Amino acid sequence: MSIWEYANPKKFMQTSAWALPWFTGLAVLSMLVGLIWGFFFTPDDYKQGSTVKIIFLHVPAAMLAINAWLMMLVTSLIWLIRRHHVSALAAKAAAPIGLTFTLIALVTGAIWGQPMWGTWWAWDPRLTSFLILFLFYLGYIALWQAIDNPDTAADLTSVLCIVGSVFAVLSRYAVNFWNQGLHQGASLSLDKEEHVSDVFYFPLLVCIGGFIALFVALVLLRTRTEIRSRRLQALLTRERGTA
Repeated sequence: MSIWEYANPKKFMQTSAWALPWFTGLAVLSMLVGLIWGFFFTPDDYKQGSTVKIIFLHVPAAMLAINAWLMMLVTSLIWLIRRHHVSALAAKAAAPIGLTFTLIALVTGAIWGQPMWGTWWAWDPRLTSFLILFLFYLGYIALWQAIDNPDTAADLTSVLCIVGSVFAVLSRYAVNFWNQGLHQGASLSLDKEEHVSDVFYFPLLVCIGGFIALFVALVLLRTRTEIRSRRLQALLTRERGTA
């Protein structure tokens, strides 16, 4: 069995119909457990107080904001190289989801930053690159809407996705590139001395798992919708041609 079989719309629809309920159930269960555990059963931090608990929303949203764009990059490259329509539609489907995660990360970051830094916003390297990534999401979605020919739209948005990937990488590694930034280091690390305390670490992992499952479920759902929409447009075009 080849992975390219799933580029066939019929095969994708069959497989996603089976997988979607499982990812949806996993997302709901993990997010409920993780968020309730994190917000109600973890102590306040000795420096940040209860504000620290925003990491259970901020960190997963920020991770998915970046990785959603990287997923779009991979599917866009597949489209440019192999011309599989499902990959282009998957990238299109993921964009509004990634945009939402980016907005959540920006808003929760501002809520955390106000008491910690004394300001809602600072032109910190990671924050700035994240804002630019948000604008790239908006531009990507707008470009899809502005072009009538779907293949041309897929080509141009794929190029835009490649360019925007620079800022996705900068968003992930800005703290390492510019040590003078205000933003703290990574909350998760292989070095136990760097990542958050275990009392926050384990519920955070559950939240991240829930956000990943939610992202997969939403991408599957929206890609299925895009495929159905493409089929409907093809049928309408055919009917107009025979009328």
